[in-house]
Amino acid sequence: MGSRKKQNRIAKKVDRYDLYIRSVQSPDHEVEFFDEVYTDEFGGTASILREDFCGTFGVCCEWVKEDDDRFAIGVDLDPEPLEWGREHLLSRLSEEQKKRVKLIQDDVRKADETKADVLAAQNFSFWIFKTRAELLEYLKAAYANIEDEGIMIMDMMGGSESIEEDHEDEREIDENPIVKGSPKEFTYIWEQARYDPITHDASFYIHFEFEDNSKMKRAFEYHWRFWTIPEVRELLAEAGFRRTDVYWDVADDEDDDDYQKRESAPSQPSWVSYIVAIK
Repeated sequence: MGSRKKQNRIAKKVDRYDLYIRSVQSPDHEVEFFDEVYTDEFGGTASILREDFCGTFGVCCEWVKEDDDRFAIGVDLDPEPLEWGREHLLSRLSEEQKKRVKLIQDDVRKADETKADVLAAQNFSFWIFKTRAELLEYLKAAYANIEDEGIMIMDMMGGSESIEEDHEDEREIDENPIVKGSPKEFTYIWEQARYDPITHDASFYIHFEFEDNSKMKRAFEYHWRFWTIPEVRELLAEAGFRRTDVYWDVADDEDDDDYQKRESAPSQPSWVSYIVAIK
């Protein structure tokens, strides 16, 4: 009994949001990409970011840290990650920076009086909308929440490996923890559990494994429609956006990334790209 308790020690005490941020998110790189795309399109500098499905709103925090004139809006329906972000990320900002972060616990399809220069819907979060009508409703709402000179940025994934059932990808993480007591080193596991080629319904899970062989199973789970780039671009046009561009990773080294605007791309077993919609 004692040995079993010891084996499960790490998995029982870790903070799943801490692990998620260090495994999945790179807020500094996201903000850099947003800046580049906005400046390339309009020649100026974006001031207001809206992060839909913001979760722990790490991108919002990074956004206001980069410039004293920036303001960020984070929107999420789930109170738990918002509260976590307040405790562990917002608390690290200066008092002046905190005043420039507005958090909204609500449906992302609701309008806000403050229009964004950049609206980000990251980590495939909008895939929660499983029908054409639902996604179009969201994209029309996003369009209304953006300034006349504004952009919407969404990430996409695809490739034959990304729809393979019972498939797992693992990555070793070695980064300093955000929350005291979380391990510096652990294994991130992305499981593709189910994919229906008729409906494009798909289920994915994130697990974490630790040095004592304990495992946090299904720390996060997603039940999405697997959307394709042409479908989303067509819906963005229908929602009112005047143009969409696809940014494809052209880096030679898989450990790096270099997203460039492309009209076509090679078939790859697994890929992540951005769709940028210009209002």
